[in-house]
Amino acid sequence: MAWTKYQLFLAGLMLVTGSINTLSAKWADNFVAPGCGGSQEHSFQHPFLQAVGMFLGELFCLAAFYLLLCRAAGHPDASMDPQQPFNPLLFLPPALCDMTATSIMYVALNMTSASSFQMLRGAVIIFTGLFSVTFLGRRLALSQWLGILATIAGLVVVGLADLLSRNDSQHKLSEVITGDLLIIMAQIIVSIQMVLEEKFVYKHNVHPLRAVGTEGLFGFVILSLLLVPMYYIPAGSFSGNPRGTLEDALDAFCQVGRQPLIALALLGNISSIAFFNFAGISVTKELSATTRMVLDSLRTIVIWAVSLTLGWEAFHPLQILGFLILLTGTALYNGLHRLLLSRLSRGRPPAEEGEHERLLGGPRTAINDAS
Repeated sequence: MAWTKYQLFLAGLMLVTGSINTLSAKWADNFVAPGCGGSQEHSFQHPFLQAVGMFLGELFCLAAFYLLLCRAAGHPDASMDPQQPFNPLLFLPPALCDMTATSIMYVALNMTSASSFQMLRGAVIIFTGLFSVTFLGRRLALSQWLGILATIAGLVVVGLADLLSRNDSQHKLSEVITGDLLIIMAQIIVSIQMVLEEKFVYKHNVHPLRAVGTEGLFGFVILSLLLVPMYYIPAGSFSGNPRGTLEDALDAFCQVGRQPLIALALLGNISSIAFFNFAGISVTKELSATTRMVLDSLRTIVIWAVSLTLGWEAFHPLQILGFLILLTGTALYNGLHRLLLSRLSRGRPPAEEGEHERLLGGPRTAINDAS
């Protein structure tokens, strides 16, 4: 079945905005500008402020939800699931997990390459699978266990490639190791977030745009308030600002004022996360969850290619092997092999039923997989 122009647009929008989200954050980190009070030029390393921007982007999804709701109300024939009343505080625990994981990942992005950052996020499969067995009582299929093992092998190969890439002048080896470990640590927290969402949130039939926006609201407000004590907390070697504190938002704004391109990078990060979430949900509705997974994997290739082209990182052949192994693990865990085998046998894909979802009907996948 050929894709329509609208479906092609959605797929392209998801691929482009998902890539921009990571690349814009890395682009901002590469800028050097003086800060407040005539301080010397230094890199723009403000991970917690960037995380606030990401939650602001998620908050825009709430506006998109109400726009779609108003549009559906104006068309009586439009199909939509009734929105049940729910307590917004249900989203507070997942939002706290999202806030913590996102902040850690932005810290890690300052220490490692954008491609490794994207590949190592595949570790979420391992912990999500294990936690779903432990806390949700699920039984994983053999292919899912094989997918987890393949993902572990892929992570080892990608990590080894980082260790061997000593010619990357942007990052010290100790920074790369620390960054990679922080990314994997963040995936543990993301997995806890997914389990919490499935156990307490999905049963309320909350639309994913509304869910993402509500979590964005909590994350934006809480993390914005935390910027105040972070201004005074010493962070030692983890600090990227002249004062040596956990975060210096004033220094960030001074750098933005002296280098306007930083503002462009931050704007790209904020806007891309909103469009990426909307496009991802729409792709699942119009095409399938499997298509969404494939596009998310293609995003890694785009980020890797752009990073190599711009000279942000050095090429290492092991990364290709690691990416292919990670891709295999993701495919096995998500059942893509069954879909391919069904296509080859000219039968109906077993995973196709139930994959298509209405835009105002919540899917049973992770509410926010774009952090």
